[in-house]
Amino acid sequence: MLDNAKFVDKDADAEERRTWGTEIYVGGKPYATSLFWQPLQNQEEPLNEIIEASEGILEGADLFCLRPGKAPQFGICVSQEGYKSGTTVGAVAVSTALADRSSFIAVFKVPNGWWYICVRNDIILSDGDMLFLHEADAKNQFMSMLAVPDWGRKIAPKEWNIEDSEDISLEDLLQRGMQAKLQKIKGLRGAKLLMVLGGGAIVGFWLLSNLIDALFFTPVKRPTIVPVKPKVIQKVEEAPIIKPWENLKNPIPIMVQCANGVKNLQKIFTPGWEIGSFSCSQTGISTSWSREFGRMAWMQKSLDVSKIKLSYYAFSEDGNAVSGGINFDNVNTISSPPMKTLMGLRHTLNNFFQSIGQPANLTNGSFTESYPRSDGTTKRVIYRYVGFNFSSTYNPLVWSKKLTKFSGLEIKNINYDGQNWVYEGIIYAL
Repeated sequence: MLDNAKFVDKDADAEERRTWGTEIYVGGKPYATSLFWQPLQNQEEPLNEIIEASEGILEGADLFCLRPGKAPQFGICVSQEGYKSGTTVGAVAVSTALADRSSFIAVFKVPNGWWYICVRNDIILSDGDMLFLHEADAKNQFMSMLAVPDWGRKIAPKEWNIEDSEDISLEDLLQRGMQAKLQKIKGLRGAKLLMVLGGGAIVGFWLLSNLIDALFFTPVKRPTIVPVKPKVIQKVEEAPIIKPWENLKNPIPIMVQCANGVKNLQKIFTPGWEIGSFSCSQTGISTSWSREFGRMAWMQKSLDVSKIKLSYYAFSEDGNAVSGGINFDNVNTISSPPMKTLMGLRHTLNNFFQSIGQPANLTNGSFTESYPRSDGTTKRVIYRYVGFNFSSTYNPLVWSKKLTKFSGLEIKNINYDGQNWVYEGIIYAL
């Protein structure tokens, strides 16, 4: 779940201590963890994609690792965080050792923390390789992903007592799997380096031969100077990238008009007709009424004489139900850039909901947007977010003051059944 992301902005707890690590030691051997993984489109020339990701998706990344398989990937990381070139990558070893299952989720207890790895449909998730320094963080991440069905394998510490999970030897998996190592992104390697060195020697010999020939054997000629008209290169400017959080529907008028709209629609009362639940989107609110007794004409009269300005209403074919709604006015767009990395945001949200005693479901998510370049190629940018869903007896007027303190907030839907409000939305992360 990402343009201009920077892992150098460390995820930290409330006391500004980093909550994740970069390396584990198993069987006396170091393994790199917590890489950022991406799908590899071109296996023949992977460096172009890797360099592009290091300059855009994970700015500052200078090390990478390739993971072959049904769905090839590359992982990138920043050496300033403690990574070293030549270190074996743990996620590649474990994922290849468990390649008989297309999807698995695992947490291994290691001397310096709890290593979480998640593979879905043969792909290591972008945040599916993380060494947590605190057990609660690893367990929360593991339990949140258990809500996703159809895991081929669940691996967890025995003391967690997770149903249908197994506790297996991490050392055995690391030894069985592929031993891929971190490499420098911009360093020439192998045959390419030899080609460059060989080509340089040939060019150098050619230049030296021509220089000797020019100094001692070639008669001096007066040069003919012909004025050359300078070539004007037209610079093609690319269209600016509009990030999703730069054009968000303002959540405050959405939540205020949702609360007021529900209150107004509840005033439309007709004997024999029962109002149903309410649903607020980013553009309006809708509800329905159903007939228990009485006549359709009574409901029609209530709607016609109501002082509530409905944007629409329509009766069902049998006349036993009617749906209607109100469009929101003056919902402006705002720019609300994210302030935290994905894990930092999730920790903050967990602390926030726990501090007020409000149960909430949090999920990590991401999507990819493609932007055309002036040279005809396409730039792909990944955006990450934390999705939330919770139920409360408090109306949106109360929650608008609490949720809007998080930058990058987008309200997706608000439902009300007459007793409880259900809030759904996302908050963008770096």
